[in-house]
Amino acid sequence: MKFWKIKLALICNYFIFAILLNSVGVVILQVINEYQVNPEAASVLEAWKDLSIAVASFLLASYIPRFGYKKAMLTGLLIVIAGSIMMRLFGGFFMSQMLFFMVGVSFALMKISVYSAVSLVSETSSEHASFMSILEGFFMVGVLSGFWIFGIFIDLDNRYESITWLDTYWVLAVIGLLAFFLMLSTSLDESSIKTESKSSLQDFWDMISLIKYPLVIFFVLGAFLYVYIEQAINTWLPTFNFSVLPLLDALSGLITSIYAGSLAAGRILGGYIMKKVNWFYVLQTCLLMGMVLVVLVMPLTAGIEPGSVTGWGTVPIAAFVLPAIGLFLAPIYPTICSSILSALPKNRQSGMTGLIVIFSALGGTTGSIITGFLFGKLDGQTAFYFTLIPLLILFVILIPYRRIRENFSLNNQT
Repeated sequence: MKFWKIKLALICNYFIFAILLNSVGVVILQVINEYQVNPEAASVLEAWKDLSIAVASFLLASYIPRFGYKKAMLTGLLIVIAGSIMMRLFGGFFMSQMLFFMVGVSFALMKISVYSAVSLVSETSSEHASFMSILEGFFMVGVLSGFWIFGIFIDLDNRYESITWLDTYWVLAVIGLLAFFLMLSTSLDESSIKTESKSSLQDFWDMISLIKYPLVIFFVLGAFLYVYIEQAINTWLPTFNFSVLPLLDALSGLITSIYAGSLAAGRILGGYIMKKVNWFYVLQTCLLMGMVLVVLVMPLTAGIEPGSVTGWGTVPIAAFVLPAIGLFLAPIYPTICSSILSALPKNRQSGMTGLIVIFSALGGTTGSIITGFLFGKLDGQTAFYFTLIPLLILFVILIPYRRIRENFSLNNQT
């Protein structure tokens, strides 16, 4: 298969970042338990990750084509390898913040480079779409793997004094090194991209000028709210499992993998359904089902006695059902992103991608911090009930968004 080696390298690059990016919830639980950090303070770990992604994307996006996609990916891998080693050696809450800052900056380098490199290793539009689906699929495999890897080491930490959950980062450093050497040994022809690259000022203006269109305003609100919801659940579900249900800390992380699995299944199933049903009706149904699931499951989490869960056989049914909300959330984000990009001419899509990255990162940070605040000031059940508000607002926003999109043509805008 042509380009098989570079495609494998891109998959491996995405795999390591899937583990690190989605480990925030598990790490928050650990810093609360290990370092006696309160939930409000622990929630800033999400901000260190997401804000560094947003700022780095904003500042570096126009320079990466000149620096080189391969060099940017190698740099990103070196940063996370160093961060993983430092986290294992030093630990602590401060180092956790520095790790997620490093992960955020390096992911900005990686995502922009990987998405751009896909066009260099795809000869047709169908091949491009197919490989993008494979990439996102392996990203979800990485998310699932991360929960299990961390869960295993947390369990070993509880059993043996010689092993700590921080030993997980030795494994992640090794995975990063393997991805680095695979990328280093792979050739990537970037000549076509460099010759077509515009000035940094023009790239910046293309991105900012899109904000004036109502379609884009409604989209960024929708993207912000979606990532708010997804990251609020993803980040705080391990802590919810531990403090509300209450599961053992190792079991809390493993159960959270159901959420990642349901997201993966939802994207595959949603893509199939939308071949036959209009995307708008699919998304509205998904949002309604998500709200119904929250309303039905939250009462099941009340009144569970501490210490009543001793293993898989005694896990409350709510622990398995609540993560299934990912099945309904999954199709929303890729679908609205596709709807906005397909409405714009190709020469404006890179600017739109920059806005997607920035507002997604801001939404993730906001969702994590607000949910963490509610966890600390109220309780976990109330914090998760509050996800109904952004779910409802997103449901309402999609109605005018669909109408504006149907009548939108950027070529006719002034």
